[in-house]
Amino acid sequence: MIAKEKDHTKFILIGLMLAILMSAMDNTIVTTAMGTIVSELGGMEQFVWVTSAYMVAVMAGTPIFGKLSDMYGRKRFFIFGIITFLVGSVLCGFAGSILQLSIFRAIQGIGGGALMPIAFTIIYDIFPIEKRGKMTGLLGAVFGTSSIFGPLLGAFITDTFSWHWVFYINVPIGLIALFFIIFFYRESLTHAKQQIDWGGAFTLVGAVVCLMFALELGGEKFAWDSGVILGLLGGFAALFIAFVLIERQAKEPIISFGMFKQRLYAASNALALFYGSVFIVATVYIPIYVQGVYGGSATNSGLILMPMMIGSVVGSMMGGLLASKMSYRGIMMISVVFFVAGVFSLSTLTGDSSRILLTLYSILTGFGVGFSFSVLSMAAIHHFDIRQRGAATSTNSFLRSLGMTLGITIFGILQRNLMSDRMEEAFKGMGLAGQSFGDTREALTPETRAKIPAEILNKITDSLSYSISHMFMWALIPAILAVVVVLVMPKDRMTPKASELVKQHN
Repeated sequence: MIAKEKDHTKFILIGLMLAILMSAMDNTIVTTAMGTIVSELGGMEQFVWVTSAYMVAVMAGTPIFGKLSDMYGRKRFFIFGIITFLVGSVLCGFAGSILQLSIFRAIQGIGGGALMPIAFTIIYDIFPIEKRGKMTGLLGAVFGTSSIFGPLLGAFITDTFSWHWVFYINVPIGLIALFFIIFFYRESLTHAKQQIDWGGAFTLVGAVVCLMFALELGGEKFAWDSGVILGLLGGFAALFIAFVLIERQAKEPIISFGMFKQRLYAASNALALFYGSVFIVATVYIPIYVQGVYGGSATNSGLILMPMMIGSVVGSMMGGLLASKMSYRGIMMISVVFFVAGVFSLSTLTGDSSRILLTLYSILTGFGVGFSFSVLSMAAIHHFDIRQRGAATSTNSFLRSLGMTLGITIFGILQRNLMSDRMEEAFKGMGLAGQSFGDTREALTPETRAKIPAEILNKITDSLSYSISHMFMWALIPAILAVVVVLVMPKDRMTPKASELVKQHN
């Protein structure tokens, strides 16, 4: 029986990796297809909901499904997540309007919210301690790779086939994952029925919805001081306060604040927030820099992310392998040195920086971030038994997603304002003050940049490189905060607990 279970773990691992590949990639694969989708379906003013609906559902569902998996079992909710994600994917492919697509993306997101945290928790449940680091490193590598590779694949599928296949590609991946999990994953843990924290679930979902829509719409569709945005922010504040009060009283809270008393758990969650906020900015703005400064199509510019992807995979794998040899703090010290060095290097970019330098900077950043994909989930789960692991990993995933959302919003606003001010100053010196040259990113496509006078094009590219490099300078703030958090981490390391040793020998 033991040998048979060991033989099955490789099939379970494949199922988990495919599920993570599918859900993580869907965060980014749709972005490069949005132009084509809007041109076919219309609804330019509503396209923001396509991305927002998915992210809101994922962020709201992640801690809820993590807790439910602790209460009632991993397998049933992981299977539910895959099936829901696949149903949403098929519906998205058949969508006939932006409104329908947004609703179907929310269905996808509900499924996606169950996949990531439960997958990492299953690794801890089925593998002995000496293999957990390596296996978690594999899952982290898949997460990092798919997050970066998504935009490239989305552009290729849209150009070669159609935007519908951006969603249909999930079907074969998901079906294979579903097959492996259904037939090879056997849960041995018995779960006692517990009271569900409905009050915490509803207030958490409501708070996330209000915050996400405020960040997505603020400064774009509505002014930041408009009644709509202030109302959304006020709703977020009220619901979040209600959530905290409810969680403090609940017998089985969705997010247990008592878990944050463990310094390692609190530190790993803070690091997930900081790393996530910078990682997403790098993946979005490095291709924009390449397209704007060096020229070329959006698809070709996205290839510059390949070095970052390779660096993140190596970092994730190395972090997993080192977990059994070093403390989490020691591993993250290595990570944060490369992380800060990479972000600082990106802040030195100019319009004259070479591709070789940018490639080196991308590798540095990707390598530093890669450690966080594997190590932080292990650190978050370290002090908790099997009945709390789902909640621990889901909270860590939730805060990483929140960091990515806050990062792309805050640093995106900074980049736009820096570029606008720089261009206004440059054009004023040319006697062109007050003139508009349209969407500068669109103007830097190969077809349109050739039509722009060289003098004006130089000003635009200079403004773009200036704004992006200075945005990365501001991104050093969360990177440096990550250093502070790492310094105060305890020196815990992965060691087998007595109960696990007994389990392994039985």
